[in-house]
Amino acid sequence: MKKNGAADAPARGAISAAPGSGVPASSAPTRGQVARLILELGPSTAATLGGRLGLTPAAIRRHLDNLLAEGLIETRTARTYGNRGRGRPAKVFVITDAGRSAFEHAYDDLASSALRFLAETAGPDAIAEFARRQVSDLERRYAPAVARGELASRVQALAEALSADGYAASAGPAPTIGHGGGGEQLCQHHCPVAHVAAEFPQLCEAETEAFGRLLGTPVRRLATIAHGDGICTTHVTHVGNAASAETVAVPVTTEITPGPEGS
Repeated sequence: MKKNGAADAPARGAISAAPGSGVPASSAPTRGQVARLILELGPSTAATLGGRLGLTPAAIRRHLDNLLAEGLIETRTARTYGNRGRGRPAKVFVITDAGRSAFEHAYDDLASSALRFLAETAGPDAIAEFARRQVSDLERRYAPAVARGELASRVQALAEALSADGYAASAGPAPTIGHGGGGEQLCQHHCPVAHVAAEFPQLCEAETEAFGRLLGTPVRRLATIAHGDGICTTHVTHVGNAASAETVAVPVTTEITPGPEGS
């Protein structure tokens, strides 16, 4: 809903053309779409992004170059397991902290200050209790959506519920090494409280505990945006595979490493 006659104002978190950048204002919405898609998909190649948005290679390259120049995205080199064919390794584009901040990170400073005050006056246990109370509402709202069906469909339902709350989540079979079932993998490509969680990991811990209760099976957090990973990745163990979960789970975010500038 728009109010105060601001119908033509850009949406909160929109990425617009920087003054003096030489980028036509008409290209700013598309560039914002490119940044949003990288946020949602995680590490992505130019071909993937151009194909999703229906842009030519030249057009997607122009938008990516502008986002790189503004520090909203960065390049990394994809790492593959096993034998790789000849040729240069694929280059992928990932969102930076500045890029995430361009979307939704208002009130981070206030929240961090409040939690610091709580820790100083009531102790670290109070932070953990606060975190559990915060996710209890999430757990209550998500429970009906993930209560029935096979584990894979329930993890997918959890991803959809998280996406509706702004976490840009996805789900699918977990990558595996060797033999045995890999379980399911839940990825959150955006975290509205990442900057706060970087200082207070109790927020991530409480969320992970809630996922385990909702799904009724062991879960393990493999990577978090708050700790500098590109994606929050949670491994969900199939019942019966708990003993092998430690050896077969492969975090998606370890498949990329920083590449040289301009590669």
